Amino acid sequence: MSKKVYKDAMSALEGVKDGMTLVVGGFGLCGIPENSIAALVERGVKDLTCVSNNAGVDDFGLGLLLQKRQVKKMISSYVGENALFEKQYMSGELELEFCPQGTLAERIRAGGAGIAGFYTPTGVGTLVAEGKEIKNFDGRDYVLERGIVGDFALVKAWKGDKFGNLVFRKTARNFNPMAATAGKITVAEVEELVEVGELDPDQIHTPGVFVQRIFKGTNYQKRIEQRTVSKG
Repeated sequence: MSKKVYKDAMSALEGVKDGMTLVVGGFGLCGIPENSIAALVERGVKDLTCVSNNAGVDDFGLGLLLQKRQVKKMISSYVGENALFEKQYMSGELELEFCPQGTLAERIRAGGAGIAGFYTPTGVGTLVAEGKEIKNFDGRDYVLERGIVGDFALVKAWKGDKFGNLVFRKTARNFNPMAATAGKITVAEVEELVEVGELDPDQIHTPGVFVQRIFKGTNYQKRIEQRTVSKG
């Protein structure tokens, strides 16, 4: 178990190389692996394919990797908060594979479950289905979508133990549980790292069998994309 515990993000990301595919948890800026993303920037790896619900914002989240031109391709369902993403995509500098949000979640879950592909009616007759196999079941067309497995998966949890069992808190339990299953190597950063046996088994969202590396993160900003407050 002690072999799973790393001192920080830099050491936990040992082995991330140029050209790899990374599955990154989080939704918007909620529950993103802030420490791991910062370490990727520092490591300077490039030509990455990032699979994530979104691309962060211009100066935070995966947007930090875009600033350094470290991302070659994004597989995402939403990129509307990032002007830099738009600029790089429109100039042809960045590849983009749009994927409906539910389909993206299922592609990640399928990859983690060892399922090579599945058929869904979502996207049939649209650009999403171009170049993909279409099959008719019971009179309705379905498009074949492939499961996704990353070279690394990066997730952020509220609590974790030294075996890698993870507990996500509220909205941060979004794409993280699926992403945690879909990496050949899964790196989890946690706010609180506890001893094995301290977590209630009924509250564990991701079993430690899916997690190869874990570390205690620091200095979380937990930023909000668009803050709305009442007046007066």
